[in-house]
Amino acid sequence: MAYIDGFVIAVPTHNKDKFTEHARHFDALFIEMGATRILECWGDDVPRGKQTDFYRAVDAQEGETVCFSWVEWPDKATRDKAMAGMEERMKSDPRWDPAKNPMPFDGKRMIFGGFVPVVVLDAPSSR
Repeated sequence: MAYIDGFVIAVPTHNKDKFTEHARHFDALFIEMGATRILECWGDDVPRGKQTDFYRAVDAQEGETVCFSWVEWPDKATRDKAMAGMEERMKSDPRWDPAKNPMPFDGKRMIFGGFVPVVVLDAPSSR
């Protein structure tokens, strides 16, 4: 069964191109590790709530855009294997080196988690 890692971050709006470049770089590496699909989404219609919202979840500041992303894995075992080797990759593979490939956002305010799909509904193909 598929497994999903979800992420919400606040990115300085002026860093949109840097964010996109960063995402393309690292998403390709996740695909190498077995991910089957990745979506990086730039906030376009993100309402502010009265009690909770995406902005508060990541402590978004003036001039930042909320981004929502997810990584689809074929199963949790593939995801766990990929994540287990992350620290070693950061030391041994320069493509993962955060000093050479810094995040264009404050990673301390990222929220993330792993999720098991409970409903999957695909639209019928349009032929």
